[in-house]
Amino acid sequence: MASWSRVVLGVALAACLSGSSLSLAQAPPAAQATEQQIYEKFRAWRTRQPPAPQTEILEKYRALLAAEGLAAVEIDRQVRIVTEQGQRLEIERWNRILTAPAPQFNTRPNAFLVEMTKGVTAGKALDVGMGQGRNAIYLAQQGWDVTGFDPADKAVAAAQEQARGLGVKLNALVLRDDQFNFGTEQWDLVVLSYISPRPLVPRVYDALRPGGLVVVEGFHRDATKTASIGGGVVFDTNELLTLFNRFRIVRYEDREGVADFGLEKTRVVRLAAQKP
Repeated sequence: MASWSRVVLGVALAACLSGSSLSLAQAPPAAQATEQQIYEKFRAWRTRQPPAPQTEILEKYRALLAAEGLAAVEIDRQVRIVTEQGQRLEIERWNRILTAPAPQFNTRPNAFLVEMTKGVTAGKALDVGMGQGRNAIYLAQQGWDVTGFDPADKAVAAAQEQARGLGVKLNALVLRDDQFNFGTEQWDLVVLSYISPRPLVPRVYDALRPGGLVVVEGFHRDATKTASIGGGVVFDTNELLTLFNRFRIVRYEDREGVADFGLEKTRVVRLAAQKP
């Protein structure tokens, strides 16, 4: 995958919560493994690794598979699936998660976003990695002119259907962040809720109008002590303050709370910042 805020493989090499992934111990025998099982095994392992170039990650994974006793031809097959089919399999994974009959995530708007936009004059809003539209639809209901995008096509379709049912206007697009034109000084609000903002900060800064607001929520690194969470949405103490140091910080939180993904009490970080 070229670039997607929730993606494990590709340039970003970052993913959201992976608590439903297969562990190495749960992985089926290689000869019986489906593409999805192979990818989930890699994904679960990848979320526990420190940041590193893709080539280094793949060589390390090859060594792991060799240590498990897999033949060279099978190692090549599994790595090829991860590298060539990872984008499709990641999208399929998030389509399943975001459109599940019994969702394991908060389907209501993010509480921090609701709080930080209360009383703010509605304008043009952008929801990056919109998923099934929980935040985008809420903003549209509050009078915002909302655009959202996500590569998970079934989730975007669900958002469009819900918006039609509620009678609200929503511009929802099936795109990755490297395919979307953020533009220059055209948004009054950008939402980065449980996606990886690191590669996007300069584009978000340029895309916001002066006085525009960006709202971010993710996991503190302490959360990884009890759950497997992709590095893209995991932040060190005060890291968000550094990432958004060109902005005026309106509010920063580092506290215990129930995370939107996983729905368990853990340590989360939140930031609202304004473009000067």
